[in-house]
Amino acid sequence: MEGLDFAFIGKRIRDIRNEKHFTQEFLANETGVNVTHISNIETNKVKVSLTLLVRICNVLGVTLDYLLENEYRDTSSVLEEEFLNIMKDMPKEKQEILLRIAKVL
Repeated sequence: MEGLDFAFIGKRIRDIRNEKHFTQEFLANETGVNVTHISNIETNKVKVSLTLLVRICNVLGVTLDYLLENEYRDTSSVLEEEFLNIMKDMPKEKQEILLRIAKVL
């Protein structure tokens, strides 16, 4: 691996943030940086530090594995972990429905 794809990481952060309907301002406030810094990370103008990346993951409710899945050769464990993270917060009834759907697929 030559280096991390910071453009992909920034885009992934933006996509997840938008999916959760979080503003850049909210993410900045929650992670202790200014809005410009979040914007610069998302547009690949600066490289995000590991410390800030962990804080961003915590706010977005995703794992580092999920955010960096493009960097791994075998992403199966990443997807499995993210699936488990989503399921752990679901009520039991919804977990059972999701399991039935997965079996059909």
